[in-house]
Order: sequence, then structure tokens, then C-alpha cells
Amino acid sequence: MHTVAVLALDRVIPFDLATPIEVFSRTRLPDGRPGYQIRVCAEQPEVDAGSFSLRAPWGLDGLRGADTIIVPGTDAPTAPLSPAVRAALLAAAEQGTRIASICSGTFPLAATGLLNGLRATTHWMAADLLAATYPDIEVDPDVLYVDNGRILTSAGAAAGLDLCLHMIRKDYGSAVAADAARLSVMPLEREGGQAQFIVHDHVPTPRGSVLEPLLSWLQENLASDLTLADIAARAGTSTRTLIRHFREQTGSTPLQWLHRARIRQAQHLLETTQHSVERIGAQVGFGSPTAFRDRFKRTTGVSPHAYRRAFS
Repeated sequence: MHTVAVLALDRVIPFDLATPIEVFSRTRLPDGRPGYQIRVCAEQPEVDAGSFSLRAPWGLDGLRGADTIIVPGTDAPTAPLSPAVRAALLAAAEQGTRIASICSGTFPLAATGLLNGLRATTHWMAADLLAATYPDIEVDPDVLYVDNGRILTSAGAAAGLDLCLHMIRKDYGSAVAADAARLSVMPLEREGGQAQFIVHDHVPTPRGSVLEPLLSWLQENLASDLTLADIAARAGTSTRTLIRHFREQTGSTPLQWLHRARIRQAQHLLETTQHSVERIGAQVGFGSPTAFRDRFKRTTGVSPHAYRRAFS
């Protein structure tokens, strides 16, 4: 039987902790036998889980001999990793144990150095912090999980389910994984990545900057067929100066900013109206349904129809 050790660090996020426990403990093989044995491990007997405390039946010795170690997220991702936990994770990695993180659990895993030179992900809200804190890691904020073989990382919350199902499929095949997915009321594979969940109420507008009036005008005229020359004329400046100001104050080009604003408005319309995809594309300024679908999928990772099914 495959042994999964779930490492409960102090200030663990209960959802992230419960996800692998529930998914793996309910997995059954075709003959009805359980596929996994679960160990909940912690450095100290009592663990702070925010609104409650929990007692782990295993110490760090429970990590030894496990086939897989899961590191759930905590609400203090940059807290120092204790030497004992670091040593236990490194020893497990040296023995060839598969180690996976859920959500901000990528941070303690990164603190061991095991992710250096690898691609990894975490919750999209923490991706910039991960990249800044650990520059040797190639942070991908758009995907649901990253599988580097023996080291795996996942995005936030429900992406932990995706990662667990992925590991079950690798361990026991698609049929067993599909049964586990049905028990979790989850598709075995979800469309797209984190990009579809990254939502800004408004595309960032630098308040008090010289661009603020122009950006407000653009937001009000998303449906218009605007060129770079049109935007520069409205701003009363050259296209070169306009591009420079945009890069300095928004981190993007005028047309990139405009496309983001159009897609954000399209998301809102897909969530709140029954308008056809073709009508929404026209409402936000795309000249053809094909152009709208292509841009929407490049930005969010899913088609407009798939986005509506997920969020309407």
C-alpha cells in the first residue's frame, strides 16, 4: 500500500490539510482495497490551524518510509522553516520520496532548496512573492500544478484536488483516478489553469498619474475600434511617448492594457448576462468572434463558453 505523509506545519490552512487526507483516504482499488495509508505528521504534537488546534498522531519520524509527502499551505508562507523540518524533507528527497506542495506550501518546500532550478507554482496571489523570495525558481502563476517528477507543486485551494487526482492517476491509472474524482465531485482534468481565476475588479489604473484621464476614457470606449494612433491622439502626444508613459505607469503597452480591459469586461458579461459570445465580443470591441475567442483563451486559458459554464 502507498503511504502518504501529510506534514502539518504551524498555522496550516485547514482546507489544504484536509484535501489530501480526504482524497487519498477514500481512494479504492478495483478489488475494493484502499490505495493509500495516511499519516498526519508534525514537528510538535499540537499544531495551530487558525480557528482551532489539532493534534498530529505522528512526529517527523512519520515522514521516513513514506512514498509521498504532502506539504499543505500555511497562512505564514515566509515564516522561517525549522531546521528539523528542513532536514526531514531533504532526507526524504535524498531517499527518492515524492514530495508535493499545496497552495502556499510551495514556500516551505522552496526554503529547503529542492525547487531551485525547477518550474513551480503556488496560489496566484502569492506568485510574485514566491518569485521575489526565491529567484532561482521558475514561477508559473497560470497553471493548476507542476509535475517535476519527484517534486510537485500546486496552486491554491481546489488545485490541491487536481494535484492529488493527478498523483492517483500516476500511481494506479486513470480508472482508479476517475473513481476518486467522482467521489470528490470533480472532473479528472479541469480546463485551463489559474489564469481564469485571476480577476481584477478593474484593470489597474494609476491614480493621480497623467494617464488616469486617458485610462478612464479607454475604459468607457472599449467597444470602439481603437488604434495606437487613436489613443495617442486622445492623449495629445506621440505614440513613442505614449508607449513610454504606459510602460512606466502600468507596466504594459497601451494595446496590452486595452486588451486586458476588454477581456475583464467580457468576463463580467459572461458571468452576469445571457448575451451570446458573439454579442459580448462585439460589445467589448473585438472585430470578429474568432478574434474574441482567440484572445479570451490566450488570456484566461479557457474558451468563453467554458468560462461561462464555470462562473455563470
